[in-house]
Amino acid sequence: MALQLMKLQVLATTSVEANPQPQKFFYVTTGETAAGAVLTIDAADFFGDTGEAADSLPELEANNSMYSVYVNGVLQMEGITTYTPGATSVGSLAINVPAGGDPILANSPIVLSVVNYVPTSTVDITT
Repeated sequence: MALQLMKLQVLATTSVEANPQPQKFFYVTTGETAAGAVLTIDAADFFGDTGEAADSLPELEANNSMYSVYVNGVLQMEGITTYTPGATSVGSLAINVPAGGDPILANSPIVLSVVNYVPTSTVDITT
């Protein structure tokens, strides 16, 4: 008998779900932030969907999360913000207002949306 490769024959199906866990945080500016300046918002200055005070900003899951920032309802470019997770005096959002542009006016709403994905998978093996 000739040599042959011996192997298992297994049929399997895998299903994966992304399971996003969005969180939104809101802030209303109290004064104008001039062009070229930085607006830094502490975690404790944000409030949530039901008006409750935020006590911390969530960690971003490595390679499985994202955050977005809206000023006056307009999505902002990624390069002008710095997100730091954590509790009061640690967690913050910093917005670098580009020099030569428009300021962020007083009473402007700032919305921070954080989405962490919690993937799950199941594998069904049949023979």
